[in-house]
Amino acid sequence: MIIEYDFVIIFGFAQVDSMNKHGILLEVVQILTDLDLTITKAYISSDGGWFMDVFHVTDQHGQKISDNRTIEYIEKALGPKGNTSGILKSSAGKRVGLNSVGDCTAIELIGRDRPGLLSEITAVLANLHINVAAAEVWTHNRRIACILYVNDDTTNRAVDDASRLSAMEEQLKNILRGCGVDDDDNVARTSFCVGSTHVDRRLHQLLFADRDYEGGCLETGMDCSVKPNVTIERCEEKDYLVVTVSCKDRPKLMFDIVCTLTDMQYVVFHATISSDGPYATQEYYIRHMDGCTLEKQLGEKEKVIKCLEAAIRRRISEGLSLELCAKDRVGLLSEVTRVLRENGLSVTRAGVTTVGEQAMNVFYVSDASGKPVDAKTIEELRKEIGHTMRVNVEKAPMDKKALESSGWAKTGFFFGSLLEKFLP
Repeated sequence: MIIEYDFVIIFGFAQVDSMNKHGILLEVVQILTDLDLTITKAYISSDGGWFMDVFHVTDQHGQKISDNRTIEYIEKALGPKGNTSGILKSSAGKRVGLNSVGDCTAIELIGRDRPGLLSEITAVLANLHINVAAAEVWTHNRRIACILYVNDDTTNRAVDDASRLSAMEEQLKNILRGCGVDDDDNVARTSFCVGSTHVDRRLHQLLFADRDYEGGCLETGMDCSVKPNVTIERCEEKDYLVVTVSCKDRPKLMFDIVCTLTDMQYVVFHATISSDGPYATQEYYIRHMDGCTLEKQLGEKEKVIKCLEAAIRRRISEGLSLELCAKDRVGLLSEVTRVLRENGLSVTRAGVTTVGEQAMNVFYVSDASGKPVDAKTIEELRKEIGHTMRVNVEKAPMDKKALESSGWAKTGFFFGSLLEKFLP
């Protein structure tokens, strides 16, 4: 691997050469995005069992990479002596599974979303004397997917008592079902994780399995005019399917697309990624692993398009971003989500983590009716919780003019600062 620090003024340049295998492109992109690096351009080429990937990357502020620990980590992970699979398994803070975040139990939740649902979930856990050490929450098309890392609020150890786990599972399932009338397992599912999967990838898998890509733009207040433009054509000469994606640029966009293609059993042979101001264009030359073409599978082309659109929209951050930082304590998350609910706010996406004694939470919120959050509500929030924690409020631009003037705000929940603690 070659890293050229001064390839251009604001870009780092990473080149990766290795034997090609299914999923290796996703592993490479995953390593870069977990370090909060923004991929501004990329060129992917693989055929005959080998691949060469070229990435132009910056830090999350658009500057070239200057931190030596980050550069050394990339070289270790992606260099000729590196082992991507081994590195990924040791990436702290981004794995799903028992003991993934300290001594915790990981829980997966999937169900129908509704205003105040996250508050109800955290209240149930608090009543069971269960502390939430970290969490990631996504909502899309009126569905919610959560991965929660929990432990006993007294011992700070993972919950391993069978009766407590059973009670927790049953109560959470009832909350996800609403009134508990519908016993259909497709309405809500709760499970304890025993495998080891990347958090973001697992959330994509949960929502994909829940078929959240069906139904178009169902979210209240979601602007369907910003729908990604996804097309699929056939390259007769090489028997490739050419997937072209045009949409607003944002962090982790390439990861979300490559993750979806990989989990749908498609192999990326060539790709070109570029960003032009606030917009991005990505083109992928793919084949299915079993060699079948879309023409042989009725409706498969439409399904791939819908799944890619859904994967892109799941992480779109519209509306208000609340960044809360406070000394961690039992019941903190339950208290914060209760305040949000009582002020008529719905959580569309959330990232929760604990570093030492500090709890760092990021919530993307909107009015329960889908309208923008007004200044009065923001002020009430500051009054109610500002005396116990630091509150930072940001608004993600939604219209074209605002995007162009801001260069597409990259507000969000980042794990790069956590990963730095584990860099050699």
